[in-house]
Parts: sequence; C-alpha cells; structure tokens
Amino acid sequence: MSKALIAMSGGVDSSVAAFMCVERGLDCTGATMKLYDKEKNVCSENGCCTEDDIADARAVATRLNMPFHVFNFTDDFDTEVIARFIDAYEKGATPNPCIDCNRYIKFERFFRKMQELNFDYIVTGHYARIEKSGERYLLKKAVDASKDQSYVLYSLTQEQLSHTLFPLGELKKEETRLIAEEKGFINAKKRDSQDICFVPDGDYAAFIEGYTGKKYPCGDFVDKCGNKLGSHCGIIRYTIGQRKGLGLALPAPMYVCEKDIANNKVILCSNEELFSTTLTASNFNWIAFDSPPKSFKADAKIRYNQAAQPATVTANDDGTVTVTFDTPQRAIAKGQAVVLYDGDTVIGGGTIN
Repeated sequence: MSKALIAMSGGVDSSVAAFMCVERGLDCTGATMKLYDKEKNVCSENGCCTEDDIADARAVATRLNMPFHVFNFTDDFDTEVIARFIDAYEKGATPNPCIDCNRYIKFERFFRKMQELNFDYIVTGHYARIEKSGERYLLKKAVDASKDQSYVLYSLTQEQLSHTLFPLGELKKEETRLIAEEKGFINAKKRDSQDICFVPDGDYAAFIEGYTGKKYPCGDFVDKCGNKLGSHCGIIRYTIGQRKGLGLALPAPMYVCEKDIANNKVILCSNEELFSTTLTASNFNWIAFDSPPKSFKADAKIRYNQAAQPATVTANDDGTVTVTFDTPQRAIAKGQAVVLYDGDTVIGGGTIN
C-alpha cells in the first residue's frame, strides 16, 4: 500500500484531498506546516497558518482516522518566502510569494520531509492535474478553470511531479464543498484564505515596514522625460500599472510604469504607454521537455488571473527566454512569473526580468 503525506492547511480543499486519498486506499498521514510566529505576528486572521487552522486540520484528520503531525517551518518561511518578498520590493520588482511558498516550502521543505519519513507521495489541495505521458510527467490545468492553480506550480520538477498527487484537479469547487459538507467536516463552509497569508488587508508596504523596522523615504514622481510631477511616499508602495493611491492631481490619468530604485523615483506614463509586446525571463523551469526548441509558439500568462495569450517563445543561449506576444500586453511587471501553456499543459515558466 502506498503511503501519502497530506499537506493540510485547515481549509476545505486540503481536507477533501485527504478524504479522497483515504477513499483511494492509500495509507494516509496528515501534516500541517506551521508558518505562523506569534512574536512576529506574521499571519493575519484571514491567512492559512494560524493556530485555529492547525486545530481544524487536526479535527479533520481525526475524523478520517489519520495520524497527524505539525511541522515547524517558520524559519524556512521567513528565509524563503518573506525575505524574498521584501528583497524583491526593495529592488523594484513585484513578487509572487505564493510561487515561492510552493517552490521552497511545500515542494522542497515538505517534500524532503516526505522523503525522510519514507512516504511515497505528498498530497495537496491544489487545483491542477498531473498526467504521465510516456516516461514524462506533465502538469495540466484543473478541470475547474476558475480555480486552476497551475500558474503557481510551474517550478515543479520531474521528481516532484512523480511523487505528488492533486486529487482536486478533476473537481469543481462546488463539488469539493459538497463533499466536505456530506462528510461533516468542521471547515466545510470555511472561507478561502487570501492569496498572501502574511500581509494583513493587502497593505504590502505597512507589512514590510513593520517587519523590517525600516522607513522608506519619500521621493519624486516623474514622467518619462524626467519632469517632476509630485512626491511619492516611499518607493515600495507602488506597483506597475497602478493608478489609484498616487495622491496626484494631474490633467490626465497616469500610471506607474517603472521604478528607479537608485534615484528613488517612480516613473509615470499614460495607459497606452503601459503596453508592450516583449519580455525576457530568467530562472526558467521546463516541464514539458528537458531542452526547449529554439523557437516555438505557445500561450503565455504574465499574472495569475490573466487568460493565457498567444506568443512566440525564443530560448536564448544564455538560458533566458524571450516571449513576444501577438498583441501588446498591459503592465508587464518585473518579478512576476510568465508561464507557458500548450492548451491545458504547462510547458514551463520563469521570472520576468
């Protein structure tokens, strides 16, 4: 009998994933990753790593007659997720910490724990699918397009894919909740956690200042010609494409298009100037093949909630990848991920330079 270590966040998705693995006849053990540090107050009440979440996960595991453990990964989370998040903002990038959490916590630290304890698989409540084609494992979109999470999983390796199960990949979200209600799970009607669990109310700047103890100095808003338009309140407070919250009275709407970290300037432009057709990405992970063709067509996503757009992909000799879209894309942001698709199959992905 295969042994599965279930990553249980305390939410409905991972709870139903655990149930489905028990029903499948796997020898299952539940485990919650403790990421919350009371002294640092990392996670908000809307997050997915509080003491209440651990209690909910334990209750479901008990109902399923599964052993249950709590793994303390707070130091790993600080180093691999929060520190990377802060560093990216300080360098003018727009990070996606959910990708880093999957890459460095769930599918590295938790994955290693699975191996150390001699389990065969880790199981998560992600909405995505894994299929084997010949000798290769493929990552595919979930059946429920509105919940598909393949975008944040592009960093998975062949080894990780071969030892991972995504039971919810074939389900609609409403089916997941129905199963939880039928089984009487304590979290059947629990609301979904917010995207970034450690940022209360989405105020990234307040979190960074509170966490680091730093104050980020005011500077200039300028246009693309360098003309001063006003003063900003700290460069980490602004993201590419932002219009609201600038605090400026301008004759026409203007948007953040660039951040000059060296000179502490936020550069604004018109909406039309936010559009571009080409990006370059690094740290690329290929899933569909070991080595990519020199050039090929694919659909590409530059943010989680965006529909994939047709593009030409060029694999450069230095390991970077150039993506040229058929039509211009709005507000391509450094630090975000670009993920390539062939239909519902993830080809690979990397970080936008």
